[in-house]
Amino acid sequence: MATGRARLVLTTFGTLLVREGAHTLARHTRHRDADGESAARDRARALREALESLGPFYIKVGQILSTRPDLVSPTLIEELQTLHDQVSPSPFADFEPVMAGDLGPLWAAGFRDIDTDRPLGTASLAQVYAATLADGTPVALKIQRPGVRPLVEADMALLTKAARFLARQSPRFNAVIDVSAMLGVVFDAMRPELDFTLEARNMHQARTHTADFKHLTVPTPISATPRVLIQSLAPGCSIADARPHDFSLEERAGIGRDLLAFMYRSYFLTRTFHADPHPGNILVHPGQPAHLIDWGMVGRIDRPLSTSILLVLLSLAQNDGAATAKAWIEMGHATPWAEVTDFIEDMAALVPQIATATLEELNFGVTLTAILEHSTQRGIKTSPMISVLGKSFANLEGSIRNLCPELSLIDIFEEEFRHIAFRLATEALSEKQAARTALDLILGSATAPQQTRSIIRDLSNRELTVQVNQLPMNRALQNLPLSNHKVLRDSLAVLLALTWWRRHRHHQPPT
Repeated sequence: MATGRARLVLTTFGTLLVREGAHTLARHTRHRDADGESAARDRARALREALESLGPFYIKVGQILSTRPDLVSPTLIEELQTLHDQVSPSPFADFEPVMAGDLGPLWAAGFRDIDTDRPLGTASLAQVYAATLADGTPVALKIQRPGVRPLVEADMALLTKAARFLARQSPRFNAVIDVSAMLGVVFDAMRPELDFTLEARNMHQARTHTADFKHLTVPTPISATPRVLIQSLAPGCSIADARPHDFSLEERAGIGRDLLAFMYRSYFLTRTFHADPHPGNILVHPGQPAHLIDWGMVGRIDRPLSTSILLVLLSLAQNDGAATAKAWIEMGHATPWAEVTDFIEDMAALVPQIATATLEELNFGVTLTAILEHSTQRGIKTSPMISVLGKSFANLEGSIRNLCPELSLIDIFEEEFRHIAFRLATEALSEKQAARTALDLILGSATAPQQTRSIIRDLSNRELTVQVNQLPMNRALQNLPLSNHKVLRDSLAVLLALTWWRRHRHHQPPT
């Protein structure tokens, strides 16, 4: 890679991650730059333009950084939120070698028509066209730009080196924010954008998971090669351009609820989620289910992290700041200089503002980043997946808000918890085995509180009568020392699931 480009990358991200991040980490002593707000805005605009000039990969990274107030200033966040990956359409002739390379020299025989004059979408990585197959089936034809994959892979390698260099220069900063790990999460999420066979696989899986939803679906992948994807053509327009009065109240609420429910299940059950559900990737049409498109950026969460996020949301739903703080710390760890008590106090003040808000009043993605900002300032290292997760949440909420702003994320989460709990219980193979596992984990901790031991004992004796909506096990968690919190994480998730299952196992399971 050219030395000039490498220098631009180092300069850009040196400013973003060292200068901005260091200022944010020291927020309690930070003061306004001497050159004033105008100069700060000029600098932010220059950084945004530099990211756009560097290309698609850096645009994605900039979009992720726009959800990280612990890393960059409010002025730069505002500027990064304007980043877009829309470029001028290229002539179809530029893509014909890709079609021939992946589909063969007779590729044109497979199509009756391709609207080459008006692409459905143009981006740095690919261009999308409306087309008709030889058998008359209308489709969306997505073609990767020639030569883009090696360029992005080289950018990934270069940015990895830059992150390691910056980590050596700012070890205290890196102890709280592992930039290399954060970039690794972004790289993994973007892999399907470079290989459309992976995107098609994501679509197949997502279609299976949306089968139970009335108001939500995913286009059908018809054919895929690494650089060419043919899928069913989704009807409608971007959810941001939809006129709410064109839809019935049932449709509006149904689309919003199904989108949120689907994402909750993605985080806690399938543990694979759409990482970029911005309005342009959700197409709606009256009388039709919403179509969630573009499965090129997908996040994957392991079971421990998924359980920790579940505990965070349960704590938010119960307006419990202390439990929220401890569940959040569980997703990472406290540095030797961490101010844990202050972080718990921060959450005690923040959480009551969240628990009762509607979607019109609350941006939950912003809430996650607000918690992240507090935790970083207090010296608590958080999972790098939070960057992608926060982007996913923030995009989803912005998408839904136009169509159904009155929805409450917390209410829908509490409704979905029943389904999530039932599914977690069935993963546990049997009630007896799950109870024994939880018993071994909890009684193995010499300092576990008597209340928790009693819950396990009742479960083993088939005498558990706890109300799920009171979530006493979640409240018991806040009384545990942090050392026990990690030990109890998985067993508490099982217990929450089994509590619901024991009370409802004679009824029809939720769908």
